[in-house]
Amino acid sequence: MVSDGPALAGTTPGGQPVRFPGFDVLAQVDHWDPVTAGVVLARLSLPSPLRFFTVAEEGIAGALLDHLLDQYEDPRVPVLQMIDVRLTEKQTDGWHYADLPEDGQAWRDSLRAIDDDARSRFDASFTECTGEQQKTLIQAVQDTEGKPWHGMRADRIWSLWTRYACTAFYAHPWAWNEIGFSGPAYPRGYKNPGIDAREPYEVRDHLPIDPTRETS
Repeated sequence: MVSDGPALAGTTPGGQPVRFPGFDVLAQVDHWDPVTAGVVLARLSLPSPLRFFTVAEEGIAGALLDHLLDQYEDPRVPVLQMIDVRLTEKQTDGWHYADLPEDGQAWRDSLRAIDDDARSRFDASFTECTGEQQKTLIQAVQDTEGKPWHGMRADRIWSLWTRYACTAFYAHPWAWNEIGFSGPAYPRGYKNPGIDAREPYEVRDHLPIDPTRETS
């Protein structure tokens, strides 16, 4: 049966409206060099078992990352597993704040800290809290800004969480579909540079909202 509506897009993270109907970044895979194509396609493999996070940490980190990235429905970008690989293999950014331990330990310490907050405030573990309670606890960390939080600067922890979360999320082809990013430009390159210019394989944004602006 032929539909009169726009063609379906490639896979995007669950629960989000399709901004670029008909667009699928994987349609461009033949234009990437073999090494790049292999790296990108590997991100679509089934997530491997966790090696860094413990079972208890997995539950806390998974919920935390879902809230940070607004991922509440499948399919989800496997951010937790991608971060787990980085921490297992010590693929850090090559630096860490002098007043925090190295990233792996900072993750463990901060997950334990927000779980302690949950038990103190709601008399339940972080994973046992409702979604709204979890959001309240996460927001409290952001609102603490540069002040101490469990012996750590809260803004440093917020940077750690969001830096790892965003790096993982926006490395995945499903996120590229969501934002209309057509992937690596080499070796093909671009032929239509300019403001609001699009390549033949790119799609115009079909949602009349600016995602960078807050809505009331």
